Amino acid sequence: MATQRDKSHRPRRPAEPAGGAAATNQEISAVLQEYAELLAITGGQQFKVRVYDKAARAVGGCPTEVSGLDIKDLQAIPNVGKSIAGKISEYVATGTIGALEELRAKVPAGVRALTEIPTLGPKRALELYEELRVSSVAELEQAVRAEELRGLRGFGPKAEENILHGIELLKHAAGRVSLDAAMGLADRVVGHLAALDECGRCEYAGSLRRMRETIGDIDVLAASSDAEPLMDAFVSFAEAPEVIAHGPTKTSIRTTGGLQVDLRVVPPDAWGAALLYFTGSKPHNIRIREIAQRAGLKLSEYGLFDVETGDLVVSETEEDVYERLGLPWIPPTLREDRGEVEAARRGELPAVVTERDIRGDLHTHTNLTDGLASADDMVSAAASRGYRYYAITDHAPNLFMQRMSDDKILAQREQVRKLQARRPRMRLLHGTELNIDPDGDVDWPPEFLAGFDLCVASIHSHFTQPRDQLTRRLVRACENPYVDIIGHPTARLIGKRPPIDVDWDEVFAACARTGTAVEINSFPDRLDLPDTLITRARQRGVKFAVDTDAHAEVHLAFLRYGVGTAQRGWVTSDDVINTWPLKRLRAFLRHRASH
Repeated sequence: MATQRDKSHRPRRPAEPAGGAAATNQEISAVLQEYAELLAITGGQQFKVRVYDKAARAVGGCPTEVSGLDIKDLQAIPNVGKSIAGKISEYVATGTIGALEELRAKVPAGVRALTEIPTLGPKRALELYEELRVSSVAELEQAVRAEELRGLRGFGPKAEENILHGIELLKHAAGRVSLDAAMGLADRVVGHLAALDECGRCEYAGSLRRMRETIGDIDVLAASSDAEPLMDAFVSFAEAPEVIAHGPTKTSIRTTGGLQVDLRVVPPDAWGAALLYFTGSKPHNIRIREIAQRAGLKLSEYGLFDVETGDLVVSETEEDVYERLGLPWIPPTLREDRGEVEAARRGELPAVVTERDIRGDLHTHTNLTDGLASADDMVSAAASRGYRYYAITDHAPNLFMQRMSDDKILAQREQVRKLQARRPRMRLLHGTELNIDPDGDVDWPPEFLAGFDLCVASIHSHFTQPRDQLTRRLVRACENPYVDIIGHPTARLIGKRPPIDVDWDEVFAACARTGTAVEINSFPDRLDLPDTLITRARQRGVKFAVDTDAHAEVHLAFLRYGVGTAQRGWVTSDDVINTWPLKRLRAFLRHRASH
């Protein structure tokens, strides 16, 4: 079976072109990615496929809005030449690309449907269509279960298992979007409404406020004594071509990307109760209502009321409602009925880590490997965030497609030293992201690794090894004295690739024993470790690094998603090594290397 390779940080394809609304960088990126995939399916030249793939990534990581650039400025984006710049301009102006439509016409709709299966590449999708004439995911699933693939070359039982797993991933992700896509849309909606004079307060609620890893729809809550102007502004939102319902207290729209957004407007004095109610989760709200009932109270989105008299007790702030029920305020990211109510009653809620606690980023990339920005630009972007320290950790040579060499990494180390002289307020760390090979070894010998300030080690291939081999592979990496952090430990890509099958208790025990930190990767496609595994690791005393794995300047802002994921795992600032002062962090890194 062919070796699997990491295809992270790929943009998602939009359901439809941008239409009347200004095209976002992610939309344009997704269109270019689709063009690359259709080229691959139709037998286009491989170098051309790579060019469009790189251009898609470059546009997705561009720090400025691409839709406002002219042809000349578009060509200044890395990997965007004259032809691609012309296609971008065409898409921005018309909502489509003629050459893309021609490619779409060459590929049967059934093949395009099959390419949505995360574990099935475009060429194999075309092969299955041509051999079996399956033209939908449902038909392919039926063919697999009927063992109709067994007669095809390269489609044995393991391939069948992978396809079925990919179909399950696709079903689970149906109708859901990544956290960053939902957050970006919610921020734009909230900004649109908050600018109105009639809007007293406005905030997103629901699973987005709880920082779930994928979002099905967006709940927005506003406080106003005059709801009509807010509802009118909401239905006129540029990204909302469809109004599902338009009422005095609730209005629903569907965006150009197919996502439903619900707006609820409540009186200003009901804000706290409504925010608590619409944030959820449902099981958490049930627990809160049970406490209210035992106290002779009734909790709704309009307030906390006395059952006997019907009088309003409190409603203006969430803190007021929780306090009246004998509880401290519970952070939204903890409201999943995982023991947070009981911990609150005992006074044992953790002071979870916040974005303000993070002093630096310990896992980032530059254009020396697969990043999109220079070291100088990445360092400048980090400095603008007020970081006390910042690490550059480009890929090591065993990830062959990155073409790293000893000379290149040593030249970068010298460049980092020069950049340090210009940034005296921020300590620059020169590191690397090592590859954990199938047997648990990493790139470079010990004497070379000793020259780095820190080393992240990650799995980038051979994801389907047996459980015991994968477990031993990670344990061996932890036991390497030069490995400081295990990067994106489960190697999952949300909705695209499942997590590796590992005995996590054994791995976390090894991390605790060796003092190896575990990464909470903030990249929205990863959010890795997931929150449930974070909890298990924390219970074993494991330390964490909340990093962005940034491949562009704009990716540094992904930190908010990693912090939210860490909070969902009940992580405190002391649990996170990149909240520590530089002196403590350096002592931790030196301690690892001295073993």
